[in-house]
Amino acid sequence: MNSSDNFRGAALMAASMAAYVMNDAIIRLVSSDLGIFQIMLLRGLFSTAMLGTIAWHRKAIFPPLKKGDWKLMIYRGIGEVGATLCFLTALFNMPLANASAILQALPLAVTLGAAVFLGEPVGWRRYVAIIVGFIGVIIIVRPGSDSFNAYSLWALAAVFFIVLRDLTTRRLSDHVPSIFVALLSSVFITVTGAVLSPVMVWEPVSSNDLQLLAGAALFLVFGYLFSIMTMRIGEVSFISPFRYTSLIWSIILGFVLFGETPDDWTLVGSSIVVMMGIYTFYRERKILKLDRLARASA
Repeated sequence: MNSSDNFRGAALMAASMAAYVMNDAIIRLVSSDLGIFQIMLLRGLFSTAMLGTIAWHRKAIFPPLKKGDWKLMIYRGIGEVGATLCFLTALFNMPLANASAILQALPLAVTLGAAVFLGEPVGWRRYVAIIVGFIGVIIIVRPGSDSFNAYSLWALAAVFFIVLRDLTTRRLSDHVPSIFVALLSSVFITVTGAVLSPVMVWEPVSSNDLQLLAGAALFLVFGYLFSIMTMRIGEVSFISPFRYTSLIWSIILGFVLFGETPDDWTLVGSSIVVMMGIYTFYRERKILKLDRLARASA
């Protein structure tokens, strides 16, 4: 890997984060007209069609999977659906930047989950970083204060569902196509929206709503494709911290589209979470280098 690869990878990571946040912002706009299950269904139809087309061209729409992989895909689907339901519930009822700030704890939560459930080695320094990072999350949420928003707990629940999704993804066999994993996740969400839509009043869907949902689906697919490309260009340890650019996009779009500005405590908590996340990436990179040196000298 050279520096140009790293910078291209970093640019792609930043682009993928921008695409994901654009999807979130559009969904927030549409939430004033449509219910959560309608949005999951309609956006899901668009994203499934797009991902299905890509999978078809790559001949990855019906890959042969082992029984163990199918079981993992079901658990991953549960994580994906749970994360979508929880995060959209939070997004509809709290500032975009605040919801996004809570999600910044995800790398720390995944590191902790990998240590607890997968037995991956984590040193005391990273455990301290995880604890401090979660203190940052508490500062963002501020339970018991006048500014506490109960929907912050839904964003926290989304983090834990995403951890389930990401940890099961790590266990999938290498031969499982990434595009098929994304396609099946989209199908899970679409079916969930279809099944749950009857429990709510079906609101009239305007052509503008459909255009916005198609745009959201497009950004979602771009975010997914860009995130795949980042893993194939440059060093993961260099590129990963650029995922925190999503917080910048959330603040900008929250202000431009909804007139929202995060308060000082949210910014302080977000800074703590981001710094601890970057430190965790740094420690992982250092440990990997030491491991490589040990193997080379053995």
